[in-house]
Amino acid sequence: MELAGIQKAVVIGLGMSGMAAVRFFRDRGVEVAVSEYRPLAALAGEERAMLRELAHETGGHSEQFVLQGDCIVPSPGVPLDLPVLAAARRTGIPIVGELALAAGMFSVPVIGVTGSNGKTTVTSLIGTLLRSCGFRPFVGGNIGNPLLSALTRMDEYDVLVLELSSFQLDLAGEFRPDIGLLLNLTPDHLDRHGSMEAYVRAKMGMFNHQEMHDCAILGGDDPLVMEQAGDIRAPVATFGQGDRHQARIVGDEIRVDLPGRGHGWFSLSGTGLASPVNRLNAAAAILAVISLGAQERCVADGLQAFVPVEHRMTRVAEIQGVAFINDSKATNVGALAAALKSCPPGVILIAGGRDKQGDFSGLRQLVRERVTHMLCIGEAATMLEEVFGGWTRVEKVGDMQRAVTRGAALAEPGQTVLLAPGCASFDMFADYKQRGRVFTAAVHALMDMENTEYTEKSN
Repeated sequence: MELAGIQKAVVIGLGMSGMAAVRFFRDRGVEVAVSEYRPLAALAGEERAMLRELAHETGGHSEQFVLQGDCIVPSPGVPLDLPVLAAARRTGIPIVGELALAAGMFSVPVIGVTGSNGKTTVTSLIGTLLRSCGFRPFVGGNIGNPLLSALTRMDEYDVLVLELSSFQLDLAGEFRPDIGLLLNLTPDHLDRHGSMEAYVRAKMGMFNHQEMHDCAILGGDDPLVMEQAGDIRAPVATFGQGDRHQARIVGDEIRVDLPGRGHGWFSLSGTGLASPVNRLNAAAAILAVISLGAQERCVADGLQAFVPVEHRMTRVAEIQGVAFINDSKATNVGALAAALKSCPPGVILIAGGRDKQGDFSGLRQLVRERVTHMLCIGEAATMLEEVFGGWTRVEKVGDMQRAVTRGAALAEPGQTVLLAPGCASFDMFADYKQRGRVFTAAVHALMDMENTEYTEKSN
């Protein structure tokens, strides 16, 4: 985005992305003001220290304050239907996101990763594979490091790998990745976007400005993804099952044939990626790095070195023959379905939280086939009971500790206690990570109890 003519910017929301936006403008001599919904007392020390140097308001957003800017930058989590943003549109003040701000400022190739599920795993895996091949990647975006923080240190990187949410892509402006990945599309964040059509439109914003020398990588087994392929200007490569894909899954192997860019066979055996979901994630990541010019041998080394991201089908423990799996990041219907498909029948499922307006009814047959007992928590517990009652045994439990204890009591050897909520975490937890940690701690407490009982019996 051209900053000429912008003398003052207003940043809405002072999380990690908001602070990065403040630094971005200040480094370029633009005056910055911050409007923050949280009260001052709720802010972290670093946030309060930054506000002391800036014009700011806390505890809400006022038109008088926000409309003083020549442009307005909402942080990714800020709802775009805020009254102050509607007022800004009426007065013609540009509303831009971090992707739009950064567009045109990259001196190295950019890989963008989006989709409903698997974004963090694929983004992290691409980073690992590139490092194994001697690249110096920046890995961030929707995970960890905000994109704008990379712009002040571009000499440290030779490629940017960005996880991109629909919230970020809503305000992408003229952002253009050299390699863009769309992994899958299932209903998610409909409470924000209002409809599946609007959600898909936001995701597809990543490809709007790609050119013929760029590359689009699509989940070829996802019908909704492939419906969008005709709207993409750049050459398209796909991954999935079957010979028609440039990266095809054959057992625990990924076979890549990308004319003009590279090919090879890559084994996932002995890695943390040999599961139905992660085979797809690996195929997408391998296709991306081969497109960038990575060599087969070092990609294979990176696959062996990769450590799966926590809270994504993480095997926590096995107690008396029962596996306990933490998939707290399964925050939507599609992720819940993928988690169940990755487990054999006989699942004790812990699900629930804050409903994101997803349609769970399409999972009834899968639940009937895979789930012997569903333990429901959080605000969505009653809704889930109504949807799945009659398809499996459903029980509402009060909290995560009780869910884990009850799951352990119900499960038989060979079965799985699976945390795959299908919902957001914010009714009970700070985020999905805290939810996963509470689940893990409860499982570890069970292990300690088992060990104590074994020791007492031995004595």
